[in-house]
Amino acid sequence: MSNSEEARLSVLRQLNLLDTPPSESFDRITRLASLLFDLPIAAVSLTDRDRQWFKSRVGVDHREIPRFKACCGDVADNSSVLVINDLLASHYHDSHLAESGIRFYAGAPLVTHDGHTLGAMCVLGTEPRQVTDQERGILKDLAAMVMAQVDLQHAVGRVEPSTGLPNYLSFVEDLNDLARDLPDSQRYVLGTELVDLEQINALQRVMGPAYLDALSQTAARRIRKALGEQAKIYHVGPCQFAHLETGDRADILVRAVNLRKSLLEVTVNGSAPFMLRPVVGVAPVQLGRTQPDAVLRLAHTACRDARDNETGAGFYSRSSDNRYQRRFSLISDFQEALQSEDQLHLAYQPRVDMTSGRCVSAEALIRWQHPTVGNVSPAEFIPLVENTTMARDLTDWVMRNAIRQAAAWYHQGLQLRVSLNIAAANLEEGDFTERLLGYLGSEGLPLRAVELELTESGLISNGQAARRQLEELMARGVKIAIDDFGTGYSSLAYLQTIPAHVVKIDRSFITGLNQHQRSQTLVSAMIAMAHELGYSVVAEGVETEEAKQVLHSLGCDEIQGYLIARPFTSTEFTRWFMAPINTVTARPSSRQSL
Repeated sequence: MSNSEEARLSVLRQLNLLDTPPSESFDRITRLASLLFDLPIAAVSLTDRDRQWFKSRVGVDHREIPRFKACCGDVADNSSVLVINDLLASHYHDSHLAESGIRFYAGAPLVTHDGHTLGAMCVLGTEPRQVTDQERGILKDLAAMVMAQVDLQHAVGRVEPSTGLPNYLSFVEDLNDLARDLPDSQRYVLGTELVDLEQINALQRVMGPAYLDALSQTAARRIRKALGEQAKIYHVGPCQFAHLETGDRADILVRAVNLRKSLLEVTVNGSAPFMLRPVVGVAPVQLGRTQPDAVLRLAHTACRDARDNETGAGFYSRSSDNRYQRRFSLISDFQEALQSEDQLHLAYQPRVDMTSGRCVSAEALIRWQHPTVGNVSPAEFIPLVENTTMARDLTDWVMRNAIRQAAAWYHQGLQLRVSLNIAAANLEEGDFTERLLGYLGSEGLPLRAVELELTESGLISNGQAARRQLEELMARGVKIAIDDFGTGYSSLAYLQTIPAHVVKIDRSFITGLNQHQRSQTLVSAMIAMAHELGYSVVAEGVETEEAKQVLHSLGCDEIQGYLIARPFTSTEFTRWFMAPINTVTARPSSRQSL
């Protein structure tokens, strides 16, 4: 086969017209052709390697015929209008068309801007016929309309520029067309993700957008090789692909696993790609029952499960999807919770000084009573909210309400510091310090009456602007605490650079402290090093008298946990604090728990 023919076929494949569902935009042209020529048959015929495939057709049931002795094949070869007045009186007398009863043929070439002929716009009849010059011109105009439609599909965002593959919009259109042609038919959508989508922004920052394009281009060729030339592959998002499959469920999974294996061999510029972790998620779908955008969401959910479970490939799980749906639902509902007067509230858990046994601080903990779901754990909704623009609003809500309560206690004469949890992202807000100081000033509360808690990883990962804000707050007298210490970077060396006053040892180190000598050795080293560097130490999650005694012997400064009390409402906390017995030596009664 000549190089020009290979180039022509390559362009035809890249346009992704072959083996696609019927499209009204092309069908409209073939109906017009049949009407203008007063002929029963019209088609947009694309010339493949060994067949003529009809992208659109009127008056014929089959979708393709052999290329051998096909009139449209000769149009593609010669790139010129071909008219056969009577097939039986020509060398096409033994062709597939003639044998099926066709006597008349006229076709005009479908030519791309760079000169490749894709096939023909043709009209056919069952009786011999002549063609006028005017009709030749009309046929050429119809062919131009077909090519304009091809160009329009690309111009209106149907193709992903970096790979030349049909994109998300094309996927939606094709799935809708399939649903009209084959309603309720079973298909499998295989979604392929080259990298963890949660890391894609970081990857683009580090490697640049050109790297993602190169990775997608290389992967697209690998997917094409794995699936074959007839498969239609869609580039539906950054480093995300999709295609449709039919067959047995077990066979589909085998194909998904094999596709994933082939992607592990992808290279970019001769090297193994950075952060390449391909997964393939399979979502079964009945055509017409599920919207195309929902289909891709199901495939993405399957990809997420495959990644989380480290299986590489897997089927969509309804139970997993329900969990993801709950997360998105909570994010959507949280904005309303921020505006509501009765959904969010703060609970306060005491921190007790181990020397005096008195409560010296209270950590403000947000609680969410959802109107339909009920109580939502902070461990569930806070990480979700912190990855949205609502992180600022959440922290503002906590600061306003906690500072208002701290001011009330302060003006009552309670010697108490209130600790506020803030997100790492808040420190990137240029006006964070100003807002905090404004809330304190409006309530007449001194800066020493509050403490800010940030996680270890949050403190370390912040940039220079955040570091400057922390240092300014410390200079003004605001206490800074490292929360959940030991669970992030797990290196005491970082204590030399983190701007903070307090280290809070995570509860995971305290659980079973009295039973495990290695835990005692580790906690002892944490406390000693923190003290050497000038930090005070708080142990979280203290639930037993034995753990308290071990921490006391190790020199821990303060403790917090159920041994002292569960989190209180503000009213309950005030009553507990003012009671004659609220020291570390007293176990809380049942009235103390929420």
